Amino acid sequence: MQSRSAVPGNPSSSGTATLPDVVFFGSGAFGLPVLRMLAEAGRVALVVSQPDRVAGRGKHITPTPVSEFALEHGLPLVRPEDCNSHVDSELIRTAAAAAVDRAARDGRAQPGAVFVVIAFGQKMSPELLSDVFSINLHGSLLPRWRGAAPIQRALMEGDPVAGVSVIALAERMDAGVVYAEEPLAIGPSQTSGELHDALALLGPDVVASVLHMWRRGDINARAQDETRATRARKLSKADAWVDLSIDASNVRARINGLNPWPGCAVQIDGVPMQVRRCEVIAAGAASTDSAADTGALPGAGTLTPDGILTCGTGAVRILEVQAAGGRILPFAAWAHGARLIAPVQVTSAPPSAEL
Repeated sequence: MQSRSAVPGNPSSSGTATLPDVVFFGSGAFGLPVLRMLAEAGRVALVVSQPDRVAGRGKHITPTPVSEFALEHGLPLVRPEDCNSHVDSELIRTAAAAAVDRAARDGRAQPGAVFVVIAFGQKMSPELLSDVFSINLHGSLLPRWRGAAPIQRALMEGDPVAGVSVIALAERMDAGVVYAEEPLAIGPSQTSGELHDALALLGPDVVASVLHMWRRGDINARAQDETRATRARKLSKADAWVDLSIDASNVRARINGLNPWPGCAVQIDGVPMQVRRCEVIAAGAASTDSAADTGALPGAGTLTPDGILTCGTGAVRILEVQAAGGRILPFAAWAHGARLIAPVQVTSAPPSAEL
């Protein structure tokens, strides 16, 4: 198993000319840097993505980010409801076999068929994967944060380091052997959206390195330690709140981890808002006196006009907020418009708040 220093956004450093031809499975934007690398190298035999879905306030039929990229760049694309169906699995495996034949004709013989799977969204059957070298790029340092929301959970739990892992596809979700990984330090005010994009940029080099090792026949792997596995449960609107009675560093971790979705709902002096981003200014220092001075309820915080929010211990500075139906604003701009001139109480809004 390899850990390597990647050059984000510069896939050419990995030698794309010698990459094998692959079938790419993906739906979310997390896989786009890898797909772009493979497409620029001319190594995409087929793209498999989720079907177009209704999305957005306008309820328009919308392709996945991966489908959109494939269509814009003229890549062969299928969008099956179930990639394991007889018709679709035969089509996919035929494309994979044809890619192997094409590589051989071009003097680029490869050991076999390859599937690269990133944020695809469908479980793949053993029959589909049979006799295929299949790898998955996952947004965590496995076995920590197996599941649907590894990036958000890493931030929400205050992890100092995140990363990506390239693993073998396995029957159990995210439990395959690890071929390579790349760590990345989490910034002090970084949101999950920003971390998502930063981790995605690690993908091209780390995936390319595994494909090169496989082609040379010198790939190695490590089994995951099951005793260290943690679960990254998918987020829902019910997660859109924060307990202000905890330490400031934990408040910061949760607020930034919930950005961009589902956001962190609070009430500022009784007005529903979302806190979009904050930073710690004092962690572990008792703040009960300031809360008592304004008559704050237990578990509530006190917010000053310059954005300082007291927590159970310590305080955070609110950097960005969003009113119901409004756009994201710097806190100072919102406070000026709201004529916030004295400290007010902040409470956690119920998960059902419409923002």
